[in-house]
Amino acid sequence: MSVARRATSIAFLAGLALRPAGLVAQSSRARHLDVPYEYYTLKNGLRVVLSRDTTAPVAGVGIYYHIGFRNEPRDRTGFAHLFEHLMFQGSQNLGKLEFIKLIESNGGILNGSTRFDFTNYYEVVPSHTLETILWAEADRMRGLAIDTSSLRNQRDVVENEVKVNVLNQPYGSFPWIDLPMTANENWFNAHNFYGDMKDLDAATLPDAIAFARRYYAPNNAVLAVVGDFQPRQARAWIDKYFALIPAAHVDPAPDLTEPRQLKEKRASRVDSLANRPALGLAWHVPARRTPEWYAFGLIDQILAEGRDSRLYRALVQDKGYTSDVSAGINWGLGNQFNYEGPMLWLVSVFHDKSVPAESLLAVVDREVATLQREPVDAATLARSKIKIRSSLYDIVEQFSGLGKLDLLASFALFDNDPGELNRLEAQFDKVTPQLIQQTAREYLRPENRTVYTIIPGAKDQGSGGS
Repeated sequence: MSVARRATSIAFLAGLALRPAGLVAQSSRARHLDVPYEYYTLKNGLRVVLSRDTTAPVAGVGIYYHIGFRNEPRDRTGFAHLFEHLMFQGSQNLGKLEFIKLIESNGGILNGSTRFDFTNYYEVVPSHTLETILWAEADRMRGLAIDTSSLRNQRDVVENEVKVNVLNQPYGSFPWIDLPMTANENWFNAHNFYGDMKDLDAATLPDAIAFARRYYAPNNAVLAVVGDFQPRQARAWIDKYFALIPAAHVDPAPDLTEPRQLKEKRASRVDSLANRPALGLAWHVPARRTPEWYAFGLIDQILAEGRDSRLYRALVQDKGYTSDVSAGINWGLGNQFNYEGPMLWLVSVFHDKSVPAESLLAVVDREVATLQREPVDAATLARSKIKIRSSLYDIVEQFSGLGKLDLLASFALFDNDPGELNRLEAQFDKVTPQLIQQTAREYLRPENRTVYTIIPGAKDQGSGGS
């Protein structure tokens, strides 16, 4: 499947994952990020974010709908993902796949992705085609041309994607599905968000039409435009094409609250396609935008991000137990900023069969205990802030402004405040060694942890990597 047609943009997800980039020269006290933006709401409830940048003659457009993996209806698991596919099957004025052809024939690129708390569709096009693209996105929002044939076809595509990308791949659901399903108690956070085959098979045309009316409405969405355009002209086009789309009744959001975890959880499975063991760890993290949440972002940098991190040094350089450490808040489906509900900090490592998982876990326990027992020194704290600042700038500058668009749209969708992007650095700067120690003691408790192991079941269980 071409990049434009992939249901979930793996490249985009990986590109926006919060990871260390080259360290910036400025200190954490240097001038903070200042992304210009305009923010307003149409009468039908559509929230709009505009951010002009004339660096290159291109424009990025993104529509973010407040429906994702974990806030989909109970009896429609996988429906958010299925509907992402259906959005390319035609609309009132564009036939099947004509939206894709329109973008590509104008020299643009496009994609869509389904995340925990939203589904998004985005394009990067030459600036002079912006009006055409806004019209096309409005046509999709106004009404899809869904029929039984396209529903059946895309349902088969989704089921095949699950089989190819997850069920028939070594480690296919590890750790990004396995750990949330194990660590969480609330069904909305813990169900198989790729979809149960029986739910997908049961989907009917009336179901799809009802889903579109319920969630794909202007008052359940954010439209973001970044790049080289005239804001006044863009506002006029947005008003022309979007303002008359009727609002819909949007049901109250489901309760995503997770109870405080009081006992360590453990689970494992045999992976018949895997040839190496894997260890996955998860801890529930503080609520978004709290002081502890910012502190945990720095804990992630200190413990697990980059070759200077404590877990990399201990597990890779000192012990040689593994060749790499992967970790992050919202790891695998975005970054620390583009989600809404409860979230996990995931750590995953692949290791040789000769190394017991308990040996790796003992090293992790030792490093966590040190962080809980001893306040980080000034140099470590400063370096963690530089690393996270570098990561943030890396996101903002990525791929024709799509990283910046993603953050602006996410803060608008979840907090009604895209300006939070420009305050992130200041919030991280406030974090003290004492707050890091306090946060580590509460949120890195053994009782707050989930341990998940992959037992290799492939016939050739060599030490070949994953």
